[in-house]
Amino acid sequence: MSGAAIVIGAGDATGGAIAAAFARDGLTAVPVRRTADALEPLAARIREEGGQCLAIGADARDEDQMVALFDRVEADVGPVEVAVFNIGANSPMGILDETSRRYRKIWELCALGGFLTAREAARRMVPRGRGTILFTGATASIRGGAGFAAFSGGKHALRALAQSCARELGPRGVHVAHVVIDGAIDTDFIRTQFPERYALKAEDGILDPEAIAATYVMLHHQERSAWTHEIDLRPWQEKF
Repeated sequence: MSGAAIVIGAGDATGGAIAAAFARDGLTAVPVRRTADALEPLAARIREEGGQCLAIGADARDEDQMVALFDRVEADVGPVEVAVFNIGANSPMGILDETSRRYRKIWELCALGGFLTAREAARRMVPRGRGTILFTGATASIRGGAGFAAFSGGKHALRALAQSCARELGPRGVHVAHVVIDGAIDTDFIRTQFPERYALKAEDGILDPEAIAATYVMLHHQERSAWTHEIDLRPWQEKF
């Protein structure tokens, strides 16, 4: 059996590109979304490229489902070599209109799901003394912005989780890294909702999901004498 790369939040852009990149790298891609049917186009593309793929539906906020997910992958695919937490949950709303229900849901998606992913991955990786856990962060991981109280809170929590995991798991052979995605990504959402921003694609002015994915694979292959914990990715035109 080959090793597996689990990608929690394998959407149509970044997450899907990450899953496909690890499949090309020789691991069995295990893309995960709440509904497995939504993953079929991605799974078909990975297989057409010659890669191995097992698409699974699971809610990252549900502890039982996450335990079952990792158990199934270890039993049916092989050791989890890479676990990527890529759920975004970016849903802007002003603080005057924000509700406790929305805030809690965004926190669960950003932070609780990240915790369950990291814990279950670590429980499998630590006894083997190897593995890579990667968290997708955002501009909101570093600084809060107007209208982003919930999203920033969730992403700050995820960054703190990544820092704690890195300090605890690194000495035990598990590489933990946090990737700050700072800028618009080439997605249908940007194309339809922000056409003026999407027009920058012609000048490499928005993030290419394939380029993002290449960085995740690179992080997995880093020598432990020079591990990266945090890295930021942004288009060359992005102000920061």
